[in-house]
Amino acid sequence: MFLPFVALSAAIVVPTEQVFSELSIEDHHHSESNSWYSKVNSAKEHILSEVEEIFDESSKSVKNAWSRVSESAQNAYEQVSKNYEAVEAEIEAEIKHTSDAFSEWIESAGSLSSLGEHEGPPPHHGPPPHDGEPHHPKPPCHRRPHHPKHPHEHNLTVYQLIAGSEHTTIFLKLINDYPDIVATLNSTKANVTVFAPTNKAFEKIPEKAPKPSKEQLLSILQYHILPEAYPALRVLHTHTAPTLLIGKHLGSGADLQRLTFRLGLRGLTVNWQSRIIAVNIFGSNGVIHGVDSIILPPPPALKIIEFLPGEFSTLELGLAKTGLLEKLNTTDHNGGTLFAPSNWAFKKLGPRINAFLFSDHGAKYLKALLEYHVVPDHTLYSDAYYKADSSEVDDQEVGHFHVDLPTLLEDRTLSVDVGRLGGFITIKINAFTTVSLQDIVAQDGVIHIPRNVIIPPKTIGGVQQAWEGEELTVEDLKERLQPFVRSKHDL
Repeated sequence: MFLPFVALSAAIVVPTEQVFSELSIEDHHHSESNSWYSKVNSAKEHILSEVEEIFDESSKSVKNAWSRVSESAQNAYEQVSKNYEAVEAEIEAEIKHTSDAFSEWIESAGSLSSLGEHEGPPPHHGPPPHDGEPHHPKPPCHRRPHHPKHPHEHNLTVYQLIAGSEHTTIFLKLINDYPDIVATLNSTKANVTVFAPTNKAFEKIPEKAPKPSKEQLLSILQYHILPEAYPALRVLHTHTAPTLLIGKHLGSGADLQRLTFRLGLRGLTVNWQSRIIAVNIFGSNGVIHGVDSIILPPPPALKIIEFLPGEFSTLELGLAKTGLLEKLNTTDHNGGTLFAPSNWAFKKLGPRINAFLFSDHGAKYLKALLEYHVVPDHTLYSDAYYKADSSEVDDQEVGHFHVDLPTLLEDRTLSVDVGRLGGFITIKINAFTTVSLQDIVAQDGVIHIPRNVIIPPKTIGGVQQAWEGEELTVEDLKERLQPFVRSKHDL
């Protein structure tokens, strides 16, 4: 669009002062010559005419170019506006859908006949969750959670509800092989929660999967049952909950194997992979939630680390190099807590420190560092704390909880602060390092993933000073770990 201006500037040449002077002298000297004057005047008019034509053409070209640009801009603006309105409408619809789904999970009681029919949240229709007049919900923005008067007002037991559904026939068949489970789900003295896999959940089992033994199957079934009532609202505000499965490696205080709940993009899940697809099916002795996958008891903590090399290959390499992997796998322990730094957490230490730690000379320092991340015989979930030598359980519902956890590193503890408000929980270690991912339940305890590698404090003037994220050199790290390193033959 700027080419016409270039042509115009090339056509209009401003004469210098010398040229004007020469023209003036020449004109005065030949003033009597009409022919010369006429020629000059004619040439002057011709030049001006050409310049005027060029200017007119350039103006028209510029005007046309500007019109095309303006028209294109207007079309683009209109298109962007339409796209923005469409995206905005999609976002609003998605937010409304999500809000309605979550409201439905909390407020509505699904029926067992709906299990297996819906891939998403429970249906927005069906029989009321209580006897009497049907429940008519208000618009989503004004609705309040609906709470049944009491589970015991329903006539059927949890077992009878499962037996009466055509979508839980496989689960029922498995339960019937274990009279103790049937008795628990039929007992009017019980108040249980059952996560009932639908028939479709069993279709996800690979055809070549080995058939579990009777003992293994019992453990799986027990892991689907909680010894307390957990309606949907309580599930939403809970991170972990105990099941009927007794853990062999958790100690007397934490003998009930726990599972964990998460609310994410896939909805409400149990142990990360099993999605809750129907909620609040109340019986006279508890409540049922339908799930779309079988919930398997977790493996040991180190096996979980091994299963996730993309996240923990550096940690696994360090444990193997220092002999801690074999030691932890072969040593009996009653529960425990593993703070597992990810590959990214190690990367934040920098290449120099990592090169030193994984060298032969730095192996003893690496071992001391990793020992500081292992807490034996103390199992700290985000909402419960078990000690191996105590039968008491500290359940944390709300507020602040502080504990000093002993580690494998001699005479060094981790100062842990847990803050809880409803379903929101924060865990900080040594007042600085935040746990980014909480409550990965394991067969022998729990795993938490900190944002940073946890560095032991150093003692200055008899006072311990924790690492607060400042840049570390190799010498700084060695100074902090030197009191705890062992000779090479101890590795």
